[in-house]
Amino acid sequence: MRKTLRWLLSLVVLIGTVSTAGAATAAQPDATGTNVVNDDAADIKDRLLAIPGMSLIEEKPYTGYRFFVLSYTQPVDHRKPSKGTFQQRITVLHKDTARPTVFFTGGYNVNTAPRRSEPTQIVDGNQISMEYRFFTPSRPAPADWTKLDIWQAASDQHRIFKALKPIYDKKWISTGGSKGGMTATYFERFYPRDMDGVVAYVAPNDVVNKEDSAYDRFFAKVGTKECRTRLNAVQREALVRRTALEKKYKEVAAAEGYTFNTVGSLDKAYEAVVLDYVWGFWQYSTLADCESIPADAKNATDEEIWTSVDTISGFSFYTDQGLEPYTPYFYQAATQLGAPDINFPHIEKKYIRYGYQPPRNFVPREIPTKFQPKAMHDVDSWVKRNANQMLFVYGQNDPWGSEPFHVGKGARDSYVFTAPGMNHGANVAGLVPDQKALATARILEWAGVASAAVQANPDKAKPLAKYDSKLDKRKVERQLRP
Repeated sequence: MRKTLRWLLSLVVLIGTVSTAGAATAAQPDATGTNVVNDDAADIKDRLLAIPGMSLIEEKPYTGYRFFVLSYTQPVDHRKPSKGTFQQRITVLHKDTARPTVFFTGGYNVNTAPRRSEPTQIVDGNQISMEYRFFTPSRPAPADWTKLDIWQAASDQHRIFKALKPIYDKKWISTGGSKGGMTATYFERFYPRDMDGVVAYVAPNDVVNKEDSAYDRFFAKVGTKECRTRLNAVQREALVRRTALEKKYKEVAAAEGYTFNTVGSLDKAYEAVVLDYVWGFWQYSTLADCESIPADAKNATDEEIWTSVDTISGFSFYTDQGLEPYTPYFYQAATQLGAPDINFPHIEKKYIRYGYQPPRNFVPREIPTKFQPKAMHDVDSWVKRNANQMLFVYGQNDPWGSEPFHVGKGARDSYVFTAPGMNHGANVAGLVPDQKALATARILEWAGVASAAVQANPDKAKPLAKYDSKLDKRKVERQLRP
């Protein structure tokens, strides 16, 4: 479970259309044919701000929509609401209350720029996006870390849904990618009556935390032998040249003001970055990108080895400055979510001092953690037996898909699809044609906007909203966490 601080790519959400007398706004075409929002009806901002506990941070213009960044008062503990509150950021991409609504969760900080997820584009709806509790600024003060768990977060989402449902009273679909896909799944497990459908992208499912052989099998066969050999050689060489490259690391750390108190030492941070290298490549790159990997690692320069590892894994991440924003994630990995532990058969043991470090190593020592092995087993069992109108999408070459969700005999109208050749950015558009058509048709049906033609023939299913290069921009933070 690793990350690279600097790179950005994407997976985010938002949309909607026409209005009725009771709708807040209606999107109407202007002279150019572009939808613009009509505010003749009750203003949507007034309706949103009339919700108890809701306040406006800012409104940002976007043609055809209203986009709001809001703050919502939540209990620190949903079991004991009187024990304090905190402010949680959410965003609303409003098109029309007559359209369905997509509830997007990224599992981390919320994106405060207008964006829409793939399901939002497919159903041409509104989008609500939620910042996960304990990611700043949505963190209680003081922070009682025992209140950061999957049930509390699902209860945040449930409360937001209940508050907004009177305004957006059509069908709702929850979605998210990676940890956001996990979040959408946990929400469905704890509040199965809220949503009309779930689209979970690349959601890891670490049921038994101590059993991680699926990841080793993945790395033994992913891509081609030539590509695996290149990557393994660079990773090994970075450890063989540890002394020389750590000298450079120390110089960079001094220049940038990096410290290593949480992980324990620069040496531990260095090895963690290097051991992320192969995982990071397959998570965010494609087979074609193997051409950028040094072909002859033994004869490559130190600078070439450093650059390749830094580009893919990021030497800034295991610094205190890189880890701090992700403390909530590592806390959850150490208490409920679990984390992979992989082997490195291509590297002699004498070069590996610490191995794949557990998430506890990346949480400040003053924050206690205790793992709860039953949490993921509960969710996994529930999905197998009770999944209803749920779609899971994985990428063939994404290591996080090594332990996926499965739907069993008790599931209804639920699917697990894998996009060939795709990585951690896998989506419905990347599925083989028949699965792409079926997935699109089911999403439209769950949202209540499937035409008669689509209901009769799923092959006719297509996104209802046209692609927008800004609104539909993939902006995935290039991180090696889920």
